[in-house]
Amino acid sequence: MLTAKEKALLTAMEPRAASEGVEIVTVEIVGSKKAPTIRVYIDAEGGISFDELARTQAWVGDLMDELDPFPGAYMLEVSSPGIDRPLRTPEHFARSAGEQVSVKTNGPVEGRSSFTGELLGYDDGCVVVAVEGADTYRIPYDSIKKARVKGTIDFSA
Repeated sequence: MLTAKEKALLTAMEPRAASEGVEIVTVEIVGSKKAPTIRVYIDAEGGISFDELARTQAWVGDLMDELDPFPGAYMLEVSSPGIDRPLRTPEHFARSAGEQVSVKTNGPVEGRSSFTGELLGYDDGCVVVAVEGADTYRIPYDSIKKARVKGTIDFSA
């Protein structure tokens, strides 16, 4: 799911994040190679406040200065995962059981590479998704390219 560079940055940030009481949900590197953007999504028990974002932005910025992951300029964004939170770890999939998700794979799994439906959970190395109007699929964790919760807003409340 993560590139080698994203994995290296995540590994470098995780110990400090744990000591700060935040979880690094995922890291994305997007944009051009000459001026990439490093996106760091964080979460914490009880959610993320603006103050928490600012504190995390400061120490992540300091760590990026030490690591110097790219020659030249890059942008750093630290944010909460939002309503369409990325799913990266087996724990993320287990925690999000019952949610509507979108899962993309590196190659076909049972003839498909895109799955949208209810996440039933994580079981024995597989993400289990019930696709509406179709079957339940066991998607090997190692074959997942990208996965997100499909956020919904209830305007009737």
